[in-house]
Amino acid sequence: MPTSRELLARVKDQITEIDGDEAESRLGQALVLDVREPDEYEQGAIPGALHLPRGHLEGQVEGKVPDKSQPVIVHCASGFRSAFAAKTLQDLGYQDVVNLSGGFNRWKDEGRPWSVPKTLSPEQRNRYQRHLLLPEVGDTGQQKLLESKMLLLGAGGLGSPAALYLAAAGVGTIGVIDMDVVDASNLQRQILHNMDRVGERKVDSAKKTLTALNPDVDVATYDVRLGADNVLDVIDGYDVIVDGTDNFPTRYLVNDASLVKRIPVVHGSIFRFEGQATVFAPYDGPCYRCMIPEPPPPEMAPSCAEAGVLGVLPGIVGSIQAMEAIKLVLGLGDPLVGRLLAYDALEETFRTFKVNRDPSCPACGPEAGEIVIAEYDELCMPHPVQAPPA
Repeated sequence: MPTSRELLARVKDQITEIDGDEAESRLGQALVLDVREPDEYEQGAIPGALHLPRGHLEGQVEGKVPDKSQPVIVHCASGFRSAFAAKTLQDLGYQDVVNLSGGFNRWKDEGRPWSVPKTLSPEQRNRYQRHLLLPEVGDTGQQKLLESKMLLLGAGGLGSPAALYLAAAGVGTIGVIDMDVVDASNLQRQILHNMDRVGERKVDSAKKTLTALNPDVDVATYDVRLGADNVLDVIDGYDVIVDGTDNFPTRYLVNDASLVKRIPVVHGSIFRFEGQATVFAPYDGPCYRCMIPEPPPPEMAPSCAEAGVLGVLPGIVGSIQAMEAIKLVLGLGDPLVGRLLAYDALEETFRTFKVNRDPSCPACGPEAGEIVIAEYDELCMPHPVQAPPA
């Protein structure tokens, strides 16, 4: 029976090995695959490496590395386990696989770049276990969520379900802006709040709910009116804006500010039994002004307070907004950029409409001038009715 050294020699005859100089020259072009155990990885790793323990390789690698033509540099601590891992990858059909000679230990001894990676605690691994099982999310994606910052415009009907699901998903920082107080009439749909919080500031109620749901989440509250004087400062530093506002002046204000800061906006709106959602990705897709150049007359756009809304409807649309925000952060799937998703609760149907960028858009068009952040209340106010001539 062959010894382990003899087995290693046989395997090395069937794979390609490279030294640290060549491996370092390939960083950025090739995927570095670290097949060490979790406790080894936590003590230090090559920056950007994908960690997949040798024992999980056959069962998970095709989900985590679907492109079998992608160049892969495999390493372990010394180059022993990774040699067998490289042979396994070749047997699975990966076309460009090399083993790092000497492994991470030699890499580190030669003074090459390495760092202590951020890792999930045992409690976090348990909390986010269902995410970690998804190859499209995994440890790397969960770390992205924990490091992400999302701003919710409104802690009402749309903001409530969006906030709950984003907090549950482990979004590290959630900003909530709202200057209203909790009223009993809100509770039919605004599930962030409860009867004990009636009369309390909505942002304070939201923070209590979200931090109780997930202590990993830092909730930043803004008990202010969003206006031209503060919008750029409020949204600065956030990765995604989740827009649950219910009036045109604020939507135009947020649109212009998001273009200046180049922050994507996940837009949602509801009315009676219908809802809409889309994503405005600055300069990659249409903006809000491309879709609605001018607000409709006030009598054509009554608010939910005037026309009513079925309580579960914002739960559906707000959940879609949360999904789109997470997709943007993780780079998953096909976000609703350039597409308007329309939902009809009575028919229980979804329809998708194409929305194109407007080449003459005064905000994001190629000939658009400098964006001026201004108030738009007058633009959306009803015109005074003139008395007929005597």
